[in-house]
Amino acid sequence: MQRYYFPIVTLLLLLFTLVGFSDNLFTNTGQPSNSDPKFIVHGLLCGAWMLLLFVQANLVRVRNMRLHQSLGITGFLIAVGVTLSTIWVFIMVWKGWAAMSPEVKANRILLPSYSVFVALAYLQRRRSDWHKRLILAGTFFMMEPVLARCYDPAVVPMMVGWSETQIEAAFLPWLFTLWTGLFLSLLLYDWATMKRFHPVSLFALFWFGLTWFTVTSV
Repeated sequence: MQRYYFPIVTLLLLLFTLVGFSDNLFTNTGQPSNSDPKFIVHGLLCGAWMLLLFVQANLVRVRNMRLHQSLGITGFLIAVGVTLSTIWVFIMVWKGWAAMSPEVKANRILLPSYSVFVALAYLQRRRSDWHKRLILAGTFFMMEPVLARCYDPAVVPMMVGWSETQIEAAFLPWLFTLWTGLFLSLLLYDWATMKRFHPVSLFALFWFGLTWFTVTSV
């Protein structure tokens, strides 16, 4: 598990991204968002981040640390681009806090949290246990748009006989369960490899839970 957890999880994140945005990439390339600069830039940067994350995890697995460290600068620059493009999108689509659904509100808090965690990961790059967990947990924070968009192409087709109301009602519990499962997998990795929970993993889950509690209460 110590060798394969990060390659497997980052592969899943990359696959989630490809499935979630399969319409933009493959099946409906003529949609308006594909010609909107803010979504093009943001999508390319987020896709590059997911791909590089998978590559970096496998470089560690094969112990090619020299290339891993060299690509780390590229990853940091991509993360800056993701942050700036996210701010751009947030400003352009802003319609007020009250108009947002709970998952969108959570997204507005957790995507900036990604930026903070990646910045901390850069500062902690000499401490591999902190570095890799900060990178992965930070990426978990940004998964709402990806996981939400996986629902229609990957989950809804299996709901044969369900009414539209039932399908809509199942979305948020499904999203929350899958999203929480990512953080729990990191705690499981901690326990399997160290017999204790790492502070980064615990705080990431706490912050995730606090964010959801806040957006569903306010």
